[in-house]
Amino acid sequence: MIDPRIYLASRSPRRRELLAQIGVRFDLLLFRNSPREDAEVSEAWLPGEAPEAYVVRVARIKAAFGADLLASRRVVLRPVLAADTTLDLDGEIIGKPRDEADAAAILARLSGRSHRVLTAIALARDERLEHRLSISEVRFRHLNAEEIRRYVQSGEPMDKAGAYGIQGRAAMFIEEIRGSHSGIVGLPLCETALLLRDFGYPL
Repeated sequence: MIDPRIYLASRSPRRRELLAQIGVRFDLLLFRNSPREDAEVSEAWLPGEAPEAYVVRVARIKAAFGADLLASRRVVLRPVLAADTTLDLDGEIIGKPRDEADAAAILARLSGRSHRVLTAIALARDERLEHRLSISEVRFRHLNAEEIRRYVQSGEPMDKAGAYGIQGRAAMFIEEIRGSHSGIVGLPLCETALLLRDFGYPL
């Protein structure tokens, strides 16, 4: 029986809230830099890489790096949970916006269309590393330029894949979802619970 506590390798407050929602006890494991700046945890999209392969690779790298970090720190070893979320629009990966202009351009592309939201989760402990993948479909209603401008000015899109948060103001843009609401937010709770159970976490 493992200690019923894990490490969460994520800076996302939304993932923390979702884990707490299902009663998982965790400590944060933060890397020195954000994953975008850490050479060992590169989020660069490789040429020809499918969105599914990309998001799984990044989540697995984060979890494995976190487990290695724990081993080097000589602390109590517990499972390390990591996740990565991205959008797939016609086979193109849409990550977090670079700036406000990029956010507005992304939202204009999503307007009136459907896209896929992919969230991969990975759990690492010692040499063991496993993952799950959640894929959902989201359809936006048509957005006018003024709506996009106001939403971008709110600041909400800036740290989110696809430049929107379904749990925030952008909920009013969404006509339909098919799949996992929590997966779209950033941590698919069904897949997370099943993966934790596989590692012996009591849920």
